[in-house]
Amino acid sequence: MSEIQAQPLHEDFAASVTGVELSGEISDADLAQVRRLIDSYSVVCFPDQDMSDENHLAFTRRLGEPEAEHVALGKTGVVTYFGTVGNVQDDGSKRDAAHDNTHYQKGNQLWHSDSSFREVPSYVSILHAYEVPGEGGETAFASMRAAYGRLPEEMKERIEPLSAVHDYVFSRTQVAPVDLNHAASLPPVLHPLVRTNPGNGQKNYFVGSHARSIPGLSGFDSRKLLDDLLARATRPQDVYAHPWRAGDTVIWDNRCVLHRGTGYDADRWRRRLRQTRVVGDHKGELLGAAIA
Repeated sequence: MSEIQAQPLHEDFAASVTGVELSGEISDADLAQVRRLIDSYSVVCFPDQDMSDENHLAFTRRLGEPEAEHVALGKTGVVTYFGTVGNVQDDGSKRDAAHDNTHYQKGNQLWHSDSSFREVPSYVSILHAYEVPGEGGETAFASMRAAYGRLPEEMKERIEPLSAVHDYVFSRTQVAPVDLNHAASLPPVLHPLVRTNPGNGQKNYFVGSHARSIPGLSGFDSRKLLDDLLARATRPQDVYAHPWRAGDTVIWDNRCVLHRGTGYDADRWRRRLRQTRVVGDHKGELLGAAIA
């Protein structure tokens, strides 16, 4: 087994890890250690990785079933496992700040958990940086596990039996229109408000911009509770903002972590990161487009 070392990046979560090459023939023992680090730190950065799409997908498969990228799937029915984050396309061309796709990606600046709006939400996201801006473009992370731990006991008891409706269209139409085919492919889904990590038994709550409402509460009371939980998780002192460097591969646990982009000048800078996700093991209850 390699000499894998973790250096914490925040007092509550997140670590920088050295001593393992993700794009190589990673051993079963090293892979098990990576899984333990994900369970422990929730956000794990592996600097100086020599990554390619082929190796990226191969490593994704070692962690589990790759998740179909929902935009291409919803719009066209085509299954692809990669999403490009940023303004640089596969042919090397750069889209400026006025481009529709650049504007659409501003939805990533809302606090969210990837694919919480799907029947089976993501386990982890795996994001590799190829080109990064000289200024801005950090990704901010917040731990819903640490936030749960800070809750008063009466609040924990209150939210334990509750569930929340997660709705992609509700979330992203705050920023830009959603393609009708894409919207139809993602009916709202119900997930428990409190989740438990199966590896270590630690609990967290599960909110974010996709969380629309709580059945059994009025719309006003739903928003008051969901907004309060989000605010508790994302206090400035509880956030880790990752300053990307080319070669970084960051893995985060969507079961218990919120994240958001922080913005950058797309007219001035180039930014290209490639992302895959791994399907989780929790299945929510589809509610159907009738309540959308």
